[in-house]
Amino acid sequence: MRAATALEKPRQGWAGLWNISFGFFGIQIGFALQNANMSRVFQSLGSSIDDLPALWIAAPLTGLLVQPIVGHLSDRTWLGRLGRRRPYFLAGAVLATIALLAMPESGGLLMAAMLLWMLDASLNISMEPFRAFVGDMLRKDQHTAGYAVQTAFIGAGAVAGSLFPYVLDHLGVSNLAEPGGIPDTVRFSFRAGGVILLLAVLWTVLTTREYAPEQQAAFHEAEASEASAGARSLAARSKWSALPWIAAGAFVASVVRFWNLEKEVYLLGALLAGYGLAVLAAIGLARAGRGTSMLAGIVGDFSGMPPIMKRLAFVQFFSWSALFIMWINTTPVVAQYHFGSADPASAAYQAAGNWVGVLFSVYNGVAAIAALALLPRLAERLGKARTHAACLVLGASGFAGFMVTRDPDLLIVCEIGIGVAWASILAMPYAILASNLPQSKLGVFMGLFNVFVVLPQLLVATVMGSIMKAFFPGEPIWTMGFAAGTLLVAAFASLRLGRDV
Repeated sequence: MRAATALEKPRQGWAGLWNISFGFFGIQIGFALQNANMSRVFQSLGSSIDDLPALWIAAPLTGLLVQPIVGHLSDRTWLGRLGRRRPYFLAGAVLATIALLAMPESGGLLMAAMLLWMLDASLNISMEPFRAFVGDMLRKDQHTAGYAVQTAFIGAGAVAGSLFPYVLDHLGVSNLAEPGGIPDTVRFSFRAGGVILLLAVLWTVLTTREYAPEQQAAFHEAEASEASAGARSLAARSKWSALPWIAAGAFVASVVRFWNLEKEVYLLGALLAGYGLAVLAAIGLARAGRGTSMLAGIVGDFSGMPPIMKRLAFVQFFSWSALFIMWINTTPVVAQYHFGSADPASAAYQAAGNWVGVLFSVYNGVAAIAALALLPRLAERLGKARTHAACLVLGASGFAGFMVTRDPDLLIVCEIGIGVAWASILAMPYAILASNLPQSKLGVFMGLFNVFVVLPQLLVATVMGSIMKAFFPGEPIWTMGFAAGTLLVAAFASLRLGRDV
């Protein structure tokens, strides 16, 4: 009985849950400013609507590369009193603050795109360890509550970040800009967001204390044998298994060239071929007895994902396709179809940009409330998988509503459905994973799970432009139809996770 008790983590009260996730409030302010304003910034600096997906590629590509690496490293880091996850919180927050402060001073599209890359990399450096931090600090019966609190902070931070330009406009700050310039409402919002982000992350760093490596080992002694399983599996694989990935990359590149598709699609081919080369190198490292190296570890863990993670990956892929479509296209859709102007220099377009900030604050505010008041009760009655499916259907209805109404005020109703779906997307998959993954490798698996958040974003950023230009030129409203359809696919996939999940 004493041994079982020793392996149980202490139960956290509400103050502990608050401190563990409060830093995410600041991180999400950064993401909200990025999501609600970067299309506006790019178009204000002279980008056409057809070029927006290409300019947004930096964000998901950065997450794809950064999160597995940070997850792998944070599982193996211990810097004394600073711990293993908190060093990454702090480093990412400092870099993100610098990017937010510099963004309004962008002298052109290239500088803005580079700062977006830096901002997203920095936010991902902080965000990925926060996901694993909940699993590190909480016992299994508190995982749902922990990720619900984290989602509430995500929603609250996103509301604050999304509303900044709208509030500043009503306080008398100029919302207009000269051609090629950025409005003061956006400029001051990014500056305030950078300061708040840093202070929020510092709160978590200073008010929490991580379990030392020996304590974590005591909590999860049964998992010790799992650490080398990925390396053993990788060493047993044939090097020929890497060739289909390389061939797929070459095929995509040839299709782009033959059909004269958007040049951004070459990126998909490069990623496929790059993964094949990584597999080839990782197999060589594992066979040479270097299976604990970062490349071999990440590739081995990716190929040896637990079954529940593989099923959730399909759900995530289609869920995040819809979200990225929304972040890229909501401003031009609302400006053109609900405010009657597609000209970034017009007052109507800038007013639409502010209204999009309000709409984004609505769905994030709904998510914050739903995470605490709705999801735990639904999950208790229906199970996590069915709850997730129901929420995704509500989100699909919200996206479909954009195509039905032309009244900008009624879009708030659409955002309620999207907000419930957003709450579930942020909470349910991670609660399921944290309770079913080996805790000693929680960081790297959470980072690898982000691949299925990033891949659909890359697909949208590279392919959606070609689809829209070929079938719906100058009609961005149809992107909302695509978003509704992908959420419905994700909802049906959620039902296949099983009743007991």
